[in-house]
Amino acid sequence: MDKPNEIASFLAMTLTPKDKKIILFDGVCNLCNSAVQFIIKHDKKDVFRFVALQSDLGLQICKHIGVDQKSMDSIILYVPGIAYYYKSEAALEIASQLGSFYSLLAIFKILPSKFSNFIYDWIARNRYKWFGKKESCMIPTPELKSKFLA
Repeated sequence: MDKPNEIASFLAMTLTPKDKKIILFDGVCNLCNSAVQFIIKHDKKDVFRFVALQSDLGLQICKHIGVDQKSMDSIILYVPGIAYYYKSEAALEIASQLGSFYSLLAIFKILPSKFSNFIYDWIARNRYKWFGKKESCMIPTPELKSKFLA
C-alpha cells in the first residue's frame, strides 16, 4: 500500500468521531448548505457531523473510503468503521435518522436505486443553476461550530 493512502486513512480515522454519522457535502452549493441547515435543525438526537467535500478532511475521508471526490457530484453519508452511502441512498438514510415525518421518507428505499439516483443526478446537475453557488465554503456560526469537523 502506498504512503499517501495510508496517511489519508489514518487521518480520516483519527479525526472523525466514531459515535457520529458524517455528512460530506458540497460546501459551495446553496442547495447543499440549505440542506445542512435543515438537517441541523431537525437532528434532535445529535447524530450528524458535517464536512465539506472540498476541505482537507473531506478529501481524506473520500480517499479513505475509496471514493474519488473529483467525480462525486453527491452528498456522502459516512458511518465510520461501518459503511458509506451516496446520492439518493445517503439522502434517504439521513431522512430516516431525523425522526418524525422525515423518517417516513425511508419508504422510498423500495424504489430501484437506478430510478432514485436518476432523479438525484438531475437535481445535482442543475443545483447551481437553480439555487446558485458560493465563492467559498460556508463558515459555521460559533453556535454551530461543534457540528462541523473541518
